[in-house]
Amino acid sequence: MSSNNDDDNFLNRREFFGEAALGAAVLTLGAAAVAPDGAMAAEAAAPTLISPFKDVSLYEQPKFEFVFEIDLNFTRTQNINNMPTGAGRGAVYLDSGTIKGPKLNGKAVPNSGGDYALFRPDDVLSFDARYMLQEDDGTLIMIYNRGYLWGRYSDTMVKIRKWIFENGPAVPESDYYLRAFPTFEVEKGKHDWLMRHVIIGVGKRKAAGNIVRYYALL
Repeated sequence: MSSNNDDDNFLNRREFFGEAALGAAVLTLGAAAVAPDGAMAAEAAAPTLISPFKDVSLYEQPKFEFVFEIDLNFTRTQNINNMPTGAGRGAVYLDSGTIKGPKLNGKAVPNSGGDYALFRPDDVLSFDARYMLQEDDGTLIMIYNRGYLWGRYSDTMVKIRKWIFENGPAVPESDYYLRAFPTFEVEKGKHDWLMRHVIIGVGKRKAAGNIVRYYALL
């Protein structure tokens, strides 16, 4: 059982800590009162916008902004056909590429990677590309590019294969779906917005590669 002395000690401790907290608050307010005008002004300054985009998406109103286009050339290919899963694996190796746009300009570094696409039994090409980009200012950017290519009509993919591998007629862009959802790795600085925005790509095929326009989801 506690004694009266213990109760008195508890009350004294409570009173002490209450007075100490009040004293700390007074000291804090006093320090603020004598702080230099420059320090107070810095605290009152408006926050700096760190996003490269002025517009913003809302919950029911998504917005996209064009950021850059990549034109890639692939001429070297290899294929693994008839896997036990019923799928095939294709590899196309990067020869060259150019980047143009309001947010990024430069090149795709030759021989820095390629696209290792899975040819699925449902006639969907699931691509899985990785290669290095280099901005005009010298910054290196690693791109991991995934997405899908499939035909809007039952014979579209057959036509695309004949176009690409047998020098057949070009297939209209409206006949197929080529979309990408890349991610990036880049050093901290001017281009690190690539690592905190969702980017989507809308692409079209060409005889020896593809062209993809990328948009940021704001």
